[in-house]
Amino acid sequence: MKLFYSPGACSLGIHVVLEEIGAPFTTQRISTRDGANLKPEYLAVNPKGKVPALALDDGSVITEYPAIAMYLARANPGAKLLPEGLRAEIDCLSILDYIAGTVHPMGFTRQFRAARFAKDAADEARVIADGRAAAESYLGVLAENLRGPWVFGAQYTVADSALFFIEQWCDRAKIIPPPAILAHQQRMLARPAVQRALTTESA
Repeated sequence: MKLFYSPGACSLGIHVVLEEIGAPFTTQRISTRDGANLKPEYLAVNPKGKVPALALDDGSVITEYPAIAMYLARANPGAKLLPEGLRAEIDCLSILDYIAGTVHPMGFTRQFRAARFAKDAADEARVIADGRAAAESYLGVLAENLRGPWVFGAQYTVADSALFFIEQWCDRAKIIPPPAILAHQQRMLARPAVQRALTTESA
């Protein structure tokens, strides 16, 4: 497998999942800051121009965060990265979709890439403020839904890796999240898989 990632992007969460699984994989850095995700070479891999993308050994490519996370968890049951039972799996997918589809774009992309949403340069401050307020609200929802040390209680899952990239973005946005989220981030930072992913991405 090969993970296409950009340092500090949401792809960090998938990077962590791959490290947790322990299956062989390689990485290719695609810097979204430099626009490498929009160059023909990468668009040939993922025409959506987004990270993460996961190239499988058969040559096929999976895109979109929830899809990649669910694939890796289901394809590697020994890692036990999904809660047990269909209903619990759906709950996990719901959290993944909320983080990737709502918290990410509405809360943080608005802060980090305000020009995409603003009418003009003068409107960017409003967009950033709206994004910050939304992010703080979403973090409250996520904190209320923590069921224990991990998102689903005693069991660590792919949902924790998704929450982690948002926690890292709080640092970047200078947002102080609820205490439960801060405590979760510290537990994540103590995991060897997380440490390996961060080391690779900072190199």
